[in-house]
Amino acid sequence: MIRPTKPIKLYSNFTPKPFLNLHLPALPSKPRTISFQILCCSDPPTPSSSSSSSSSQTLVSILRAIPDWADQVKERGMRQNRVLYSHEKWVHHRSSLRHVRHLLSSLSSRVILSLVPPVIVFTLVAVVIASYNSAVLENWLPEFFPVLRASSLPYQLTAPALALLLVFRTEASYSRFEEGRKAWTKVVSGTNDFARQVIAGVANSSDAPLKNALLQYIMAFPVALKCHVIYGSDIQQDLHNLLELDDLSVVLNSKHRPRCIIEFISQTLQLLRLEESRRNTLEANISCFHEGIGVCEQLIGTPIPLSYTRLTSRFLILWHLTLPIILWDDCHWIVVPATFVSAASLFCIEEVGVLIEEPFPVLALDDLCNTVQKNIQEAIESEAQIQARLSAKREIHTRHHSPNGHPKF
Repeated sequence: MIRPTKPIKLYSNFTPKPFLNLHLPALPSKPRTISFQILCCSDPPTPSSSSSSSSSQTLVSILRAIPDWADQVKERGMRQNRVLYSHEKWVHHRSSLRHVRHLLSSLSSRVILSLVPPVIVFTLVAVVIASYNSAVLENWLPEFFPVLRASSLPYQLTAPALALLLVFRTEASYSRFEEGRKAWTKVVSGTNDFARQVIAGVANSSDAPLKNALLQYIMAFPVALKCHVIYGSDIQQDLHNLLELDDLSVVLNSKHRPRCIIEFISQTLQLLRLEESRRNTLEANISCFHEGIGVCEQLIGTPIPLSYTRLTSRFLILWHLTLPIILWDDCHWIVVPATFVSAASLFCIEEVGVLIEEPFPVLALDDLCNTVQKNIQEAIESEAQIQARLSAKREIHTRHHSPNGHPKF
């Protein structure tokens, strides 16, 4: 065994030299957060995949074109201004030529135009089923392909159920329309009565500016409520002739415009120099405004139970998808026009129920608000004339009658 002659040293004589003129950057007082983004590696899209995705997007856009057009027609019809009926309009409405007029205006009806997508789909399904059955009967397909036919007994049993669904759906929608109409009737009559009490009850000349402002707020409330319940209304355009700019800016900046105007009315009533009993009488009219807001917001926020609406829609879809199969033995190719007529009729009834479910775009709210403004402005203008006329009558009566009740000669 070989042994080393010198001992092994386990240390070194190397002495490190310090770095000269080395300036370290100042460390930040707070630790910095370093974010890392993980990039997933994927194969670049091939020309075939990009072309297939573009073709699928084109197909989807084509299929969506007709429903989007139908929805635009429907919404444009919902934004049309309704008018209150006059005597001339009622005569035109019950004319014996109304059926011809209604038939000629079918292509401009928003209800009928909104039914174009479902009617086209179910009519095409009927064409496909009729073509398939004809091909099978003509032996153009192998023998194991069956003819799509079925008994009409299930349809005879379920037809009353579908009729009841449509009737109840339409009746529920009309009850909502009637409730909205009654709510606005109360708002209009309450506004007119409130303005009448202010015109007759505030007689102090020093309160004339506040009286005029109060009447402006009362006229502005139905307009604010109308803009509150109808989507897309321009409240600034509707109120710029009724309110001053400062008041209008406060109303526009508020989250709930009708309640803001009610606050204006309440504060104005507190500033008027009135007896406490008369002030309480005037403030009692504000409850009619709150009631109108509550009913309108309830109708807007709570539709007919969605399960009922979905059930009616699904029932109609399944009914018309299987209708060509049921009618094939009796009608053959006549199933195509029969399906078209059935889909157009039944879906039209369901569409009317959906449209009047939201009652306020169907009501003539613009005309109602304009009528309220005209009535109040007419009452303001005729106030001085009526007072002068009544004062003259009282003077004439006092002049011709003595205090003891005997006439003077």
